[in-house]
Amino acid sequence: MTPQVTLRQLKPGQRAMVKKVDTGGELGRRMREMGLLPGTVIQVIGRAPLKDPVEIKLRGYNLTLRNNEADYILVEIGETA
Repeated sequence: MTPQVTLRQLKPGQRAMVKKVDTGGELGRRMREMGLLPGTVIQVIGRAPLKDPVEIKLRGYNLTLRNNEADYILVEIGETA
């Protein structure tokens, strides 16, 4: 079993599967609406020069999240691209 880490800990090119969005309220709702649901496969596309924000690809589109938002997303790491 692969350990779960936060989305912030992934490196560019890494793929992972969302296991849990560990927040509720408005932020949790917004993340679910953007497609960050358990079972969704994501790939880290890149990071800004100061490492924040992080750009990911999921469900056929690119999404940019700040690190403080990425900390709420627990993922299971898959193969690298």
